[in-house]
Amino acid sequence: MSADTWTQKEEIESLVMERPHVVVLGAGASYAALPDGDRYGRKLPLMNNFVHILGLGNLLQQNRIIEPYDDFEAIYSDITVKQSKQGLKRDIEEHIRTYFNSLELPENPTLYDHLILSLRPKDVIATFNWDPFLSQAIVRNLQFIKKPPQVFFLHGNVTYAYCHKCKIGLPLQTTCTKCGETLQSAPLLYPVKEKNYQSNPTVQAHWRGLEHYLKKAWAITIFGYNAPKSDIEAVKLMKDAWGETEDRNLEQTEIIDIQSEEELVNTWGPFIHSHHYEIHRSFYDSIIAEFPRRSGEALWAQLMECKWLDPQKFPKNDNFSELYRSFIDKISYESGSRVTLDE
Repeated sequence: MSADTWTQKEEIESLVMERPHVVVLGAGASYAALPDGDRYGRKLPLMNNFVHILGLGNLLQQNRIIEPYDDFEAIYSDITVKQSKQGLKRDIEEHIRTYFNSLELPENPTLYDHLILSLRPKDVIATFNWDPFLSQAIVRNLQFIKKPPQVFFLHGNVTYAYCHKCKIGLPLQTTCTKCGETLQSAPLLYPVKEKNYQSNPTVQAHWRGLEHYLKKAWAITIFGYNAPKSDIEAVKLMKDAWGETEDRNLEQTEIIDIQSEEELVNTWGPFIHSHHYEIHRSFYDSIIAEFPRRSGEALWAQLMECKWLDPQKFPKNDNFSELYRSFIDKISYESGSRVTLDE
C-alpha cells in the first residue's frame, strides 16, 4: 500500500476537522430517500404534482380555480391576496399540514438514517422540506449516536414548533417540556411574491443559525434543492453567509442532484471556487457516504495532504443492528470509550 494512501485506521482516528460540514436539503432529497413513498406507500409531492398527490383538486374546483395545477406556489399566492379566498387558504394549509403529519418512515433504515449517522454534532443539516422524516430519523437513532448534527428548518416543518415563552423549539411535540404551554408552529407556505423568511421569529432563528454555520463551514453539500425562482431570497441569504468565492479557495462544494452538470454549475456557481466542486447523482457517491463521520477529514487529507482516498462501500442495505456495527469503531473513538450495542 502506498505511503500516501489514507488508511482505514487513519480515517477512524482522525478528528482534526472542527469546522462544520453543512448539508442543505430540498425536496429531491426526500424523494431520493423514499422513492416508493412512506411506510404505507403515501407519496411525496413535488410542486408540479402537489395538487394531485394531496388530493386538492376538488377543493380548488369547488372554489372556481381551474386547471392547470402544475404550479401550486403560484396558485397559493393568488389565493392569499384575495380576501374572499381566506377560508380556502386556511383549508389548504390545514390539509397540507394533516397530510405531511401523517407520513412515517419505513421500519428499515433509509437514506435519512444514513445521513444522520454519517454526520457529527459539529455538522449541520438545513432543510426546506416540510415532511417529518428528518426528525423521525434523528429520534430513532438517538439510542446509538446520542448527539445528532445540528438541524435547521428553513421553510417550517410539521414536526417542529416553538415556545415563545421559553425561547426554545422542540420537534415531534405539541407542548413545551419546560413550561407546559402549547407550542406554536411556523407557517409552511409563503406567497411567491412575499417569501419573507425573516417575518416569522421561529423561521428567522433557524436562518440565523444556518448563516452562522455557513460562515464557518469547511464544506457545503446541496442535496436535491434546485433553488427555484421563488426562493431568490433564500439563495441570497445563503450566498451572503458563504461569502465571496475568492475567499473560499480551499473549501469544497458538493452537489447531489440528477440535473445536468451545466445546469447545476449555472445555479450554484456563486458557491463554487474554480474547480472545487463535485457533482453526484446519488447520495452514496458523496463524500459524506464514502467517509461517514469523517467527510471533513477526508477532504483535508485529499486536498491539503494529497493523500489517496480509498472509500469503503456504504452498508445501505443493512438493518439497524448491522448498520450500527459498521459505525461503532468511529463513534467509540469519538467518545473515548468502547460503545456497545444492546442486542
